Amino acid sequence: MIVTSAFRHTAAGSAAMLLVLSAPVAGVAATPPRAPASVTALGPGSVSEPTPPARRFVDPARLDRSGTQVQPQAGAPDVPSLSALSWVVADAGTGEVLAARSAHRKLPPASTLKTLFALTALPHHEASEQHTVADEELMGIGEGSSLVGVKEGYTYRVSDLWNGVFLSSGNDAVRVLASMSGGWRSMARQMQDKARSLGAKDTHVVSPDGYDAPGQVSSAYDLAVFGRAGVQDPEFIRYSSTAYADFPAGSWSFGIANTNRLVTGEDGIGRYPGILGIKNGYTSNAGNTLVAAARRGERTLVVSVMNPQSGGGLAVYEEARDLLDWGFEAAGKVQPVGSLLPPKSPEQEPEQALEQAQAQAHKQEPRPEREPKSESESERLDARPVSVRGGAGAQAASAPRTAATEEPDDESPSVTVPLALVASAGAAALALWAWRRWVPRA
Repeated sequence: MIVTSAFRHTAAGSAAMLLVLSAPVAGVAATPPRAPASVTALGPGSVSEPTPPARRFVDPARLDRSGTQVQPQAGAPDVPSLSALSWVVADAGTGEVLAARSAHRKLPPASTLKTLFALTALPHHEASEQHTVADEELMGIGEGSSLVGVKEGYTYRVSDLWNGVFLSSGNDAVRVLASMSGGWRSMARQMQDKARSLGAKDTHVVSPDGYDAPGQVSSAYDLAVFGRAGVQDPEFIRYSSTAYADFPAGSWSFGIANTNRLVTGEDGIGRYPGILGIKNGYTSNAGNTLVAAARRGERTLVVSVMNPQSGGGLAVYEEARDLLDWGFEAAGKVQPVGSLLPPKSPEQEPEQALEQAQAQAHKQEPRPEREPKSESESERLDARPVSVRGGAGAQAASAPRTAATEEPDDESPSVTVPLALVASAGAAALALWAWRRWVPRA
């Protein structure tokens, strides 16, 4: 009976001790688990440098090859047979190149280079700003240039000058806007920098208006990059898609029409449904060139066509139309052969790899952890030694905390401690019973 009573007291005391040790410590707030890693919400980005969407793997070397590049899937329509020296059709939203021919072939761009000029110079001045033209601002215009009719001494709104650039391809309007934005040579440098920032590496700017100049080149790929950037800017599209406008001439004005036939539908071409315009060009050296964009439902396509070899002066519009028709029909039925998105910098690649590794680790081991309150606390936690437990006789060891060294939870007491206390209590009870049993009473 004495033994039974001793064991009952021992069991009751041990159970009470386990309950006390397993209960949360009073006054210590429970730390909520860290929320899973998620994609940071992006704010509005630059209108001329659209926020890159998620990338799909494509082989960038395909666009360096000559000939037509396309990867059709089941049900894909045949790519149209075109006479242009180079062309590109791409999804303006994702930047994916759906098909291309000699995409990086360097050719004279003619006035399609004005797309890059607009991307560079539009942010410099408000549309309502007024400017009186000086004589020197119209000096240096190339012989045979297209003109809108800007006159020295006349005052124009900036919006009037941009209408002159987009609709009439006026090199005189380009000269004035460039003068207002740092000067001719400065503008060429600004445009070159803008091209590189967009990932357009084939373009070399000599004359900001696109007039033929030694060494001035671009490519169908770069022109598509500029077109994709342009459709992100409502002001750019407002000018490029305008069919007709009035241009001031002192006390009166005269009408001007967009020379892009896909916008006006003139000369039997027909206005393209959903056209967003952009820019056409022509010089005797460059031939006919065109960057065009159109929207259908939720999809926007951009195409660039450089120097068709047959069909006359209007062939560039017909070939662009064929590419747009094919692109809308081929949506979801082809694998991309390239991308208009700028390549990631070397500094971004390790960051992306780290983010992917962290996301993968989180999926595999969703254990909540306490978030440090400050940088100094974070450093202390990273350097804190951890205790390595083993069997009997094992010695405590210290090691710096690494990804392979796991720290026990601070919030959960180890089961080793209560078990040791239970064993000690049991031994003490037995010793007391033995002492009472064998020691003579007084």
